[in-house]
Amino acid sequence: MGADEAIALLKGMSKLVVAKGKKVDEIDLKKDRPDDTALVKLMLGPTGNLRAPTMKVGKSLLIGFNAEAYAAYMT
Repeated sequence: MGADEAIALLKGMSKLVVAKGKKVDEIDLKKDRPDDTALVKLMLGPTGNLRAPTMKVGKSLLIGFNAEAYAAYMT
């Protein structure tokens, strides 16, 4: 998935959680949504494709892996 498809995944989502190593960014898409360019930068990897793993949990979109973040959203 490229930039357009990644942005389309955010439709109906209220939160974006992006994990890169131990760093986890939580973005409230309803109150403080950054512009699409900033969101794409968070969501895509160096190859220009959507980072993995990516998972929708309710109204949250989780991108990247962080065990603590996944545990918080999976319970």
